[in-house]
Amino acid sequence: MDTWSPGSLDSDQEGVLSDSGNVFLVACPGSGKTRTLTYKVASELSQLGPDHRQFVAAITYTHRAADEIEERIASLGVDTDKLWIGTIHSFCLEWILKPYGVYHPKLHSGFQIINAYETEAMLERLCVGSNPKITTYDCGYHFDENGVQLESGKAWLHPEIRRILSRYFGELEFFRQVDFAHLLHYSYELIRDRPEISQILGKLFSFIAIDEYQDTTKIQYLMLGAILKASNGTARTLIVGDPNQAIFTSLGGIPIQPNHFRNLIGGQLTERQLVKNYRSSARVVDYFSHFNVHQTRTESASRDKNHPSLITFNEILHHEGLEAELVRLVRYNIEILGVDPHEVCILAPWWTHLASVTRNLVTALPEYEFDGPGLVPFSRDRDNFWYKLARIGLTEASPTMYMRRLRWAQDVISDLLAAGADVSRVSSRSLLLESNGIEVHETNGLEYLREYFRRLLGLLDISMGDHPSLSQQHDAFFASSSARIERMVNDGAPFMTDITVFRRVFRERTGITVSSIHGVKGAEFDTVIAYALLDGMVPHFNDKDQENGAKKLLYVIASRARKNLHLIAERGRPRGRRGEYDSTSVPLGELAYEYDSSAFWGALGNGEGALSTVPIFVPAG
Repeated sequence: MDTWSPGSLDSDQEGVLSDSGNVFLVACPGSGKTRTLTYKVASELSQLGPDHRQFVAAITYTHRAADEIEERIASLGVDTDKLWIGTIHSFCLEWILKPYGVYHPKLHSGFQIINAYETEAMLERLCVGSNPKITTYDCGYHFDENGVQLESGKAWLHPEIRRILSRYFGELEFFRQVDFAHLLHYSYELIRDRPEISQILGKLFSFIAIDEYQDTTKIQYLMLGAILKASNGTARTLIVGDPNQAIFTSLGGIPIQPNHFRNLIGGQLTERQLVKNYRSSARVVDYFSHFNVHQTRTESASRDKNHPSLITFNEILHHEGLEAELVRLVRYNIEILGVDPHEVCILAPWWTHLASVTRNLVTALPEYEFDGPGLVPFSRDRDNFWYKLARIGLTEASPTMYMRRLRWAQDVISDLLAAGADVSRVSSRSLLLESNGIEVHETNGLEYLREYFRRLLGLLDISMGDHPSLSQQHDAFFASSSARIERMVNDGAPFMTDITVFRRVFRERTGITVSSIHGVKGAEFDTVIAYALLDGMVPHFNDKDQENGAKKLLYVIASRARKNLHLIAERGRPRGRRGEYDSTSVPLGELAYEYDSSAFWGALGNGEGALSTVPIFVPAG
C-alpha cells in the first residue's frame, strides 16, 4: 500500500518508489535523497505482513542518519518491527560476526570490540621509539580485498608503519580484540569463505537500502553484493548517493560505477537521478556547481530560489583577526539578516581548527548557544553499551522525546540480553520508568553518569561484575571520556565537565553549529561560514588527488547553504616548523567569480583584526 499522500514526492522521487527492481540513484544536494530513501523503505516495510519472516535493512553512513530515517518512518505510521537500520559496522557485527564469528579461525574463541580511544592508546604506545618518528595519525589503515591499505600519503614512512601495525595486529589477536577496521575485514572473510552466510542473509532480507554509496569501501560493496546476488533476485536494493560528495576516499570510500555494481549483484539495475535542489537559492546552486567533478545535473527548485543570497570570499584577512571576523559575520547574519542562530553553521577542515576558536566564540557571544560534535564532552562510541545508556540518563521524559527514548531503551535491553543478563522482566517502558525516577545531585558530568549507571543497574537487579563485556565497555567509556575532557580542560574549557554541558548532547539542535567539513555532510543551514580554506588543508596535504579532493570539499561546504555563504582563506596561519599556510585552496583561488563585496574588506589585512563596525554588504551586480 502507499505510505504517502499525493504531492508528498515529486515525479522523479515517485519513480524510485514505484520501481520494483534494483535502483541505482544519483541524487544532487538538497534533492530529497533522505526523504526518498525513507519513503522507499517505508513502502517496502508496509508490504511485509505481521507473520512475514523477512526483514528490510537500511545501511547508513552515520548513526545520526539512521536515527533520523527511523524516526521519519515511524512518523508515517509504518510498523518498524521488521526494520533493521544502522551503519555497515553495526550490520556486520549484528548479522555476521555475532552469529557466525565462531566459524572464523581468529574469532572462534570469542572476541571483544574495542573503540577508537583504545585503538589510539595502543598505537600511541607502539609508536614510542619509532625511527623515523611515527605518530598515531600516520597509522591510519583500512582493508580491501587484497589486505591492509595504508592511509598515510608519506610513502617513506610505510615500512615503519607496517612494522608498528604488525605488532598492533598481533596484540589484537592475542587479546581476542577486534577494532572497527577488523570488524569489516573479518566479516568480509566470512562472507567470502562461507557462501552459505550470504545465502541465509539473502533469504532473510527482502530489501536492502544503501545510503551514501560514495563513502562505501570495496569490501563493503563485495559483502553487500554477495548477499544480494545469493538471493537470486528475491532481495532487492536501492543504492543512493552523490559522487561529488565522495570526501572519504582516504578511508577507502569509492563512488562505484553502476555497471560494476550491476555485476556484483548479478541482476538488472535501473539508473535514476534526482536533479532538483529544494534546499538552496539559484545563486548558491550556481556557485557550488563550479566544483562539480562528475558533471551531474542540479536545478534549483527551492522556495528560496530567487533569494538574493550573499556569497563572500575573503583571502586577505590575517589569522589574528579571524575570531573577530567570525563574531562579526555571526552577528550580521543573526541580527541584521534575521537568520535564526540554529540556522548558522561554522566550518573548518579539521577539528583541531575548531577547538580554541569555538571556546573563544562561546566567550565572545554569550547570548548564543553553540552545538556540534566537537563540543561533546564524552566519548561518542555509539556501539558502547554505556553510551547508549547515557542517552537515556541525560534526556528528560517528554512527549517529543518519548518514541526516541523508547527505541533507545530497546537498544539497551538488547545489549543486556546479548551480555547474558536476565531481562525477562524488563520492557522498554519499565526501563524508562525506572530511569525517570532516578535523581542524582551531582554537577560533574562523568560522576553524574557513574552514579546514574550504578543506580539503574541496581533497580534492574543486574550486577556489572557478573558480565565481563559490560565491565570492559564501562572501563573503556570512562577512560576515553576522561581523556577527552582532560584535553578540553587543558585547552581552556573547564566548563566541559559540567552536567549542563552533558545534557546538551542529545537535545535537538538549538544553537550555532560548529563542525568539520566531514562532520556536516547531510546537514543544511541558512548561513554557512567556512574558514581555513587553504592549500594543504582543503584538501589535506596527504590527499592523493589534490585537485578533485579540494573541489569535492568545496562542493560539500557550499551545498550546505540555503541562502548565504561566507568563505575565508585567512593568511598567517601557522604551519608548524614549515612556517605558514600561504595560499588559498587551489580551485577556490582560481575560480573567477563575482563575489559580494563591501568597503571594509581592504582594512582586514593589516594584522590587527577586523573592524568593529557591522559590514554593509553590496550584492554583486
